[in-house]
Amino acid sequence: MAERADDRLLRMLGLVAYLDGAGPVPVEDLAARFGVTPRQILADVDALWVSGTPGYWPDDLLDFDAESIDRGVVHLTEARGMTRPLRLGTREAVALVAALRAMEASGPVQADPARAAVVRSALSKLTEATGEAASALDVRLAPGGDPQVVAAISSALAAGHRLRIRYVTSADVAGERDVDPVRLQTQDEYAYLAAWCHRAGGPRTFRVDRIVAAEELPEPVGEHEVPEVDFAALFAQGDAPVATLVLGSSARWVAEEVPVESVRNLPDGSFEVRLRVTNRAWLRRLLLEIAPHVRFVAPADLADEIAAAGREALAAYGR
Repeated sequence: MAERADDRLLRMLGLVAYLDGAGPVPVEDLAARFGVTPRQILADVDALWVSGTPGYWPDDLLDFDAESIDRGVVHLTEARGMTRPLRLGTREAVALVAALRAMEASGPVQADPARAAVVRSALSKLTEATGEAASALDVRLAPGGDPQVVAAISSALAAGHRLRIRYVTSADVAGERDVDPVRLQTQDEYAYLAAWCHRAGGPRTFRVDRIVAAEELPEPVGEHEVPEVDFAALFAQGDAPVATLVLGSSARWVAEEVPVESVRNLPDGSFEVRLRVTNRAWLRRLLLEIAPHVRFVAPADLADEIAAAGREALAAYGR
């Protein structure tokens, strides 16, 4: 499974703090401590070697002893103040308190006792240190889905197991699918599951409150590349299926009045449009109204459905 950027950042920061106190450490020992390969430790050191404070001249960067690296030992010689105690301003502390309270109220944290205990401990200490500013803060989250569903997702993520979910799309179509869960993300009032969908054969994003049932399976998840959720694209497109229509030039108004994703002019004067089908009944009615101008419809099941509706309408007129 591809490593998340924030996971690597945390490990690299931990690497600096550990090396600052431990002194020179063999690469193999660092790999065992941080749960990665020696090759990954060396890659982390290479990245840290060109990191530092603004200016980014050699004296502004983190530094390691090159000869020690050649001997398979990592020796941090300049930490650039990264190990100094962190001092927060009131605004920064309040922002962290708000984030921790949101985490404490989220389904993934509530479903994991160990994770919940860590969050509560950190929140208690930070709230006490912040004082009155923290007591004036009120954080409320909208419901994030069925608690049993969230618990199953959290358990599968922690154990690296596959999930079987029953999902209802924005077009109100329910279906069952097996997915390899990768991460839970939140945006505004909703939580989203990023996963590899075996039915679709690719990465998919599922809104957690639309997952009506979830079962953790014994099969381990596979190695899949699932990118971070692009919420801007997700909100623009939704999870409704895409239809492709080829229409005669007289139906040009469709491309101007109906929200479409793309328009392509064809050599014979007709044009192709692609649009999201959030309401099949509406699209069926539209295409029956402009039937003389319809040249092509995809996918095939949508074309068959519209053709059947047309035949049924004609049959109602008799001979």
